[in-house]
Amino acid sequence: MTEAEGAGEVRILDAWQANAVAWERAVRSGQIESRKLVTDRAIVEAVLSRSPRTVIDVGCGEGWLARALAAEGIEVLGVDVVPSLVDSAQAQGGGSFRVMSYEEVAEGALKARADVVVCNFSLLGESSVDRLLAVVPALLEEGGMLVVQTLHPLAAGIQPYRDGWREGSWAGCGEGFGDAAPWYFRTLGGWVGAFQSAGLRLIAMREPLHPYTGKPASVIFMAG
Repeated sequence: MTEAEGAGEVRILDAWQANAVAWERAVRSGQIESRKLVTDRAIVEAVLSRSPRTVIDVGCGEGWLARALAAEGIEVLGVDVVPSLVDSAQAQGGGSFRVMSYEEVAEGALKARADVVVCNFSLLGESSVDRLLAVVPALLEEGGMLVVQTLHPLAAGIQPYRDGWREGSWAGCGEGFGDAAPWYFRTLGGWVGAFQSAGLRLIAMREPLHPYTGKPASVIFMAG
């Protein structure tokens, strides 16, 4: 890991620790338009399309997705590195939740398997994500599926169009946020390559459209 990459990974963690309260408020008050209109429903439908009995929600945040899936009778285990978000998820219920970093998951600390491992806008780093993806096959039951929703590379307006670190933004998330987390931008080919390197095969790709702009609001990868 280069010094610049290491700094980026640390800044991601620092930013989420510092902005956890503002993020929880934004999610619960429905301040993020694309989530209300498109992406929340899209990830729930993608997971439900696999008819899972069990789900591991990696980067679960304050637990909204776990609660939505639990309402469908699914057993959900959520993990997140931010203790205050995990505390909030536990208080709201809908699953079991643990404080755990991606590094810990990659090192085998998560002794669990599920029909679906879901990562909803929670894969922001470079090496941390690559190491996490590498352990996903060991977290999946036979015939299981990884479901990843992330910002659509072609709709993000990122130039130049190549993998690399970018500065983040809380635009559209409401007030009360501090410094934004950087993120590692991946092209569509970059994502496919990351899955292949982890021993995962891309099975399907969905591109949920924003109802007003007609542009992709996100991309959902399904790999197993």
